[in-house]
Amino acid sequence: MTENMRVLVFDHMAECTEAEVQRLLPLVSAQRREQALRYKHTFGQYCCLKSWEMLSSIFPRCDHDKTTCEWRYNEHGKPYFENGPFFSISHCKEGIAVAVSEEPIGIDIEGIRKVDKDLIERVMNTREQAQITAAEEPEREFTRLWTQKEAIVKAQGTGIQSFEQMQTVLNNGHWTLETFERANYIYSIAYGKLHCFSAKVQTADL
Repeated sequence: MTENMRVLVFDHMAECTEAEVQRLLPLVSAQRREQALRYKHTFGQYCCLKSWEMLSSIFPRCDHDKTTCEWRYNEHGKPYFENGPFFSISHCKEGIAVAVSEEPIGIDIEGIRKVDKDLIERVMNTREQAQITAAEEPEREFTRLWTQKEAIVKAQGTGIQSFEQMQTVLNNGHWTLETFERANYIYSIAYGKLHCFSAKVQTADL
């Protein structure tokens, strides 16, 4: 790993409890606490709070300056720090992933799940559809491609704007992609091509 990028992944999701939510609430910024409490269910609250704890562990200013370390949002809703590094956060039922870099970065984590044919046709181009159909594990192949697409649009700061965008996003050669596969989830990182280094991934044990 270089000092330019850090990635943290947490998958001990059995810790998602009301008691853990209550423990985390006073440890985050007021902004993040307010965001977490907007969720009606424990899972959303927990992911919101836990991702902040993970972010603060690799970007200490979050922890040392909770009162002023708030993020803003661009016109597409992507969060950013006014005077800080780029970061990206993602979560699913199987885990939470956080990435921080001095250059634009995006990360996406997804559980491997069955998807219907209509969705595949909407978000994958014909080459990718054939790739999924031919795969030994189509659901895993879909998830791998989807996390790569999501990671890129997060790094771009645009978010998902259309199905057409998602069909062509992997044709953009300005990003380097790294994908990591686990038994029940996959996550991908997209970052500036000029970096051309492998991310050191740390498993969170917070």
